[in-house]
Amino acid sequence: VTHSIPACIGSMTINGKQLDNESPVSIFAVNKCYETVQDGTFFDGSGFAALVREGYKVRSDVNITLEFRTTAAHGVLLGVSSAKVDAIGLEIVHGKVLFHVNNGAGRITASYEPRGTNSLCDGKWHKLQANKSKHHISLIIDGNLVHTDNPYAQSTSADTNNPIYVGGYPADVKQNCLTSKTSFRGCLRNLVLTKGQHTELFDFSRAFDLRGVFPHSCPGAEH
Repeated sequence: VTHSIPACIGSMTINGKQLDNESPVSIFAVNKCYETVQDGTFFDGSGFAALVREGYKVRSDVNITLEFRTTAAHGVLLGVSSAKVDAIGLEIVHGKVLFHVNNGAGRITASYEPRGTNSLCDGKWHKLQANKSKHHISLIIDGNLVHTDNPYAQSTSADTNNPIYVGGYPADVKQNCLTSKTSFRGCLRNLVLTKGQHTELFDFSRAFDLRGVFPHSCPGAEH
């Protein structure tokens, strides 16, 4: 067996002596244990998950769905960029969800702001759908639709070739459609990208780079 176990281990003794797991000599990708857990992936606010090492090509159409829960008013949800200006980005800024797209001619943004005292940063699960169809973009949050006019109707394809970064991105990586550098703190689940008839559900445990991300469970309450 060459991979780690997604589990909690406690009260380990060797030759009758209890191991001190509070101050280990070294530690890698080990989180706290939680008394109550939910399905999903926990992002601790320090890193990101990187998917599709060979690069994801958004081109003319993509539909992104995911669920998130957070108590933070800022955080990167997802970004796919290119070496040029073409890119897409999803982020939470001041409690609003922003979906940015640049097909090469300029960035356009669909923005969803919750009404009244409703908050997207209430620690409850929220459903997000972001759709790019040629030069049209729309955002649906918990069933509420927002779309925006695009003055660049001739430009329809986001020619991206970089990995999909979720929950943040490395300092040396350029993201042309994200305004925030703040890593997401909270939980994500059910990330699906659809292009035409091809639907892909992304498993964070298969990411080629995970930093500060714990793929198998979301804490309900810390223990």
